[in-house]
Amino acid sequence: MRCADDWNDYELIDCSDGEKLERWGNIILIRPDPQVIWHSAKSNALWKNAHARYQRSKTGGGSWDIYHKSLPAAWEINYKDLCFGVKTMGFKHTGIFPEQAVNWDELSKIIQNAGRPVKVLNLFGYTGCATIACLKAGASVCHVDASKGMVQWAKENAKLSGVADKPVRWIVDDCFKFVKREIRRGNTYDIIIMDPPSYGRGPNKEIWKLEDSIFDFCLSCAQLLNKNSLALFLNSYSTGLSSSVMEYVLSASVGTALGGRVESDEIGLRVRDTGLVLPCGATAIWRKE
Repeated sequence: MRCADDWNDYELIDCSDGEKLERWGNIILIRPDPQVIWHSAKSNALWKNAHARYQRSKTGGGSWDIYHKSLPAAWEINYKDLCFGVKTMGFKHTGIFPEQAVNWDELSKIIQNAGRPVKVLNLFGYTGCATIACLKAGASVCHVDASKGMVQWAKENAKLSGVADKPVRWIVDDCFKFVKREIRRGNTYDIIIMDPPSYGRGPNKEIWKLEDSIFDFCLSCAQLLNKNSLALFLNSYSTGLSSSVMEYVLSASVGTALGGRVESDEIGLRVRDTGLVLPCGATAIWRKE
């Protein structure tokens, strides 16, 4: 497992009974996590002194219970030379997946070692953390997300990190439709990042599941890579897509088209109070090597 161990402004303090106790800067949050199926003692005093806790509703969704008036509407945290805005959002999110820091580091390394200009396509770009890491490393980026609000948040994060003036295109669009148009235009990229949700709705409100769509989507994305391209990152938070399944998907799609090799692994966060590691998803990486 690849662990995001280089954080200073984020800590996974403890986890038990379906919940995580986390520090985001100087803010303590409690959030649900379905993988936390153990019932270890919640002995850390911060369990009873958090700023806020996200409570799931039995009818779906949920809401934040605010315990301290000092909880700001938004605040900032840093990862190395990157800076991101944090908020308590709907459906337990904060705008950052801290375990993804291992991929930000790997992307930066690939870009800096390329020895040439690098074009990156970040699909389902969310609040732009990977985009900003790539811009910091010297790449140009096309950032695509269907949510106008998320793209605006990504722009704000770019300003916080001092990369708003770097070569970046902010695109509000359906990622599947955008990829098809890029194929018709003949555009290609050196690196593609894919962080698709487990479930989604298409432009005509059709419901799709990642398991049913990801292979064909990878075949399409392979057409946006050329023989000199460097990598494709495929992230998954779906329990139905293990790292090995995603490795097979990339090997049978991008690997078949362009050669190279594919590797995969879980990504996770170390729990401060126990020293154990909480798995938080998986990443498969195709490399042209």
